[in-house]
Amino acid sequence: MAMQTNLEALIEAAKHLSDEERKKLVEALHPCSDSPQPRHITEMRGLGKDLWQEIDPQDYLNAERDSWEPSSRGRTT
Repeated sequence: MAMQTNLEALIEAAKHLSDEERKKLVEALHPCSDSPQPRHITEMRGLGKDLWQEIDPQDYLNAERDSWEPSSRGRTT
């Protein structure tokens, strides 16, 4: 219960801070350096393309399909 009282007191005290002080408080409680910035999926475009240069797409697909269990080959849904 004391923890809740302390939290409530901190929240009440924060209401009286200036805008600059609030900004500092938020940065202190949630530093940007600890959490990575969200990335967009398009940033991955082209990654690993050098790995696929020597591989024919149809040969790759055929090899993958051949590796499947025989019971799942040729099955259509």
